[in-house]
Amino acid sequence: MDKKELFSAIKKGVKKSGVQLAYSALLMYNAFLRKETPHWARSVITGALVYLICPVDAIPDVTPIVGYTDDLGVLSFALVSIAGYINDDIREKSKEQLSSFCKRYNPRDLQEVDEKL
Repeated sequence: MDKKELFSAIKKGVKKSGVQLAYSALLMYNAFLRKETPHWARSVITGALVYLICPVDAIPDVTPIVGYTDDLGVLSFALVSIAGYINDDIREKSKEQLSSFCKRYNPRDLQEVDEKL
């Protein structure tokens, strides 16, 4: 998985669908990098992140507002599946990375994602 391509998709996602999609993707990316994350969880993460950057979607990303809802749904399902491998360090690192993509956001939006884990 190409980090540059993934981060480009995350930046685009922030602009079109908000910080929840970007934060979810960053959580999974950083969980993927953990040595403790098992192969099955990495497979789930890879599938979800590839779906995010793939140009072919169930709902095209160019569709205003709803274009990223399928991406967020896939990421949310994957996050819940691998939640046991997301710790406080992963959350903090993801928030730091998110700050480089999005200067201003409501922390409550991130809290909604964290509460699902």
